[in-house]
Amino acid sequence: MTNTLEPTTVRNWRTPSIREDGYVPLRSYGVIGDGRTVALIADDGQIDWLPMPEMDTDPVIAGIVDSGKGGRFELRPVTDDFEVDRSYIPGSNVLTTRFRTPTGVVEITDALVTGVAGRLPWSELVRRIEGVEGSVDLAWAVIPGNTFGTNPIERIDTVHGPLLRAGDINLILIGSEHGRTDPTDEGDGVSDGPLEFRGAFTTTPGSRTILCLCGTKDEPIHIPNADVVDQGIDRTIDNWALWSKNFSWDGAWSEAVTRSTLALKLLIYSPTGAIAAASTAGLPENLNGNKNWDYRFAWVRDLAYTVEALLNFGLREEPHAAVSWILKSLKEHGPDINIFFSLDGSLPEDPTETGSEGWHGIGPVYSGNPASGQLQLGVYADILAIMSQYASGGNIIDAGTDKLLCAFADDACQQWQKKDSGMWELEELQHYTSSKMGCWQAIDAACHLADIGQLHPEPDDLAHWVKNKKMIEEWVDEHGWSEELGSYVMYPGSSKIDASVLLHAPTGFDRGERMSSTIDTLRRDLGVGPLLYRYSGMDDEEGTFVACAFWAVSALACVGRLDEATALMDELVEQVNDVGMLAEMIAEDGSFLGNLPQGLSHLALVNAAITIHELSTK
Repeated sequence: MTNTLEPTTVRNWRTPSIREDGYVPLRSYGVIGDGRTVALIADDGQIDWLPMPEMDTDPVIAGIVDSGKGGRFELRPVTDDFEVDRSYIPGSNVLTTRFRTPTGVVEITDALVTGVAGRLPWSELVRRIEGVEGSVDLAWAVIPGNTFGTNPIERIDTVHGPLLRAGDINLILIGSEHGRTDPTDEGDGVSDGPLEFRGAFTTTPGSRTILCLCGTKDEPIHIPNADVVDQGIDRTIDNWALWSKNFSWDGAWSEAVTRSTLALKLLIYSPTGAIAAASTAGLPENLNGNKNWDYRFAWVRDLAYTVEALLNFGLREEPHAAVSWILKSLKEHGPDINIFFSLDGSLPEDPTETGSEGWHGIGPVYSGNPASGQLQLGVYADILAIMSQYASGGNIIDAGTDKLLCAFADDACQQWQKKDSGMWELEELQHYTSSKMGCWQAIDAACHLADIGQLHPEPDDLAHWVKNKKMIEEWVDEHGWSEELGSYVMYPGSSKIDASVLLHAPTGFDRGERMSSTIDTLRRDLGVGPLLYRYSGMDDEEGTFVACAFWAVSALACVGRLDEATALMDELVEQVNDVGMLAEMIAEDGSFLGNLPQGLSHLALVNAAITIHELSTK
């Protein structure tokens, strides 16, 4: 299958982003992936993030957090006088970019390709360059770095040509009609500066050039054939189209919902079924630094929300794989519940500072995340609620999981009266209102599972669950509400408000006047246009949190304000970039902040659309 493109006269040509000290705005990135890793491609054609071969491998292309030493894969016209337009091939995560220069038009198709039998056992990024009109002079370079690791880049000469190595990561580049020149070094095989693959060529109408970067870690490296990898792009497009046939959305905001679902698919780590919170590490949540964390881990919370969305679309394999993986990880590392895991199911190690300077010099950049080991009571809700939906969808809970979930329901009854770090992973332990609501949701889900015969607690245990559910309602009524503010408060005695309580309109904790009034207070005090900060005081520390605004949409729908929910949704779907991506945060000037694509942002968009659709069709 070959992509059929529109005439150039209907393309939305624009000037590409300007690089300042090697960096472009985070809004500039499109994302491709293969179920194992991801690449971030700027609108000037440069790949600035690519861990190979796994998503959580130390990236040898990480120019997005260190433009000088992080590594990059350049591909662009030789002239600075060019315009760009790009889009995804419909129903896929294959990205096409067109450049128009004074002398011609060229198209680049970028894919992390899949194989005949599914995911390739190695990582293979392919860039197909096709001449469309006139002639275009292009230059390219693969310049790896290793600012996340400690090993220098080496050139290794083999019987099949040179490869580049960083520790146990091997990279080889092949191509056709690509004007390649060999990498250079200082004569001893180890470069004081970056080793590189580099070349240049000129396109003509109908010309086709292939560039393929192949990577492995601690295993032999496969040498691709240019003709085979060219065919691999078309096969990958077909594979995406086949997957997309099983996904359909007949409601409003079809383009945004479909693209967000495809973005979520990129975050599913297919070797295990884990779902990463985001595909990148170290992108700043504010412009002052010190909030540059790694999100290439699977949070129980994010995984639960993703499974919920995929189940609502009728997908089967990804939800089951994710549920099976998280249950296995929880059982293996129990009895205490953990809030997130590495993508292979192991417990994360302590974060370490990398050698990266940070995007636009905003550092430090960390590999790892410090939230491991925190008590976050909402995690009980995440796992029990998703298992309730999973079981209600026609699946059967096994005996081991029955026992595990009953234990979690018992724990929620015991733990809800404790202080915790809350949803936002805060260092200050408090009786966070949304955490109590989360325990209520967990117990409510457990009671439902028992009612439908999927959990088998002792009779006294079930009565204990029901009693604690009522006790939480009474606690929130007495301690979590402020008549003066007309809102649920962040914790008792505080004047702070917290957007995470909005999650508990869809859960059914409150769909009445108090939640409706809370929505208004949050939007008045934490709102910037259609967007919301996470909680009081965050406007001095970071950008607005994208997911919170979509939670407000869902909450508005749940309290019966469907027209307002729809109007707000219309505004929010315009916040995506030109190819439908969302980061974790959006600054007041509209620029992206934080890691991307951020699963929670895309999840909130999808679930808001589902909530409006379901409530408006009742």
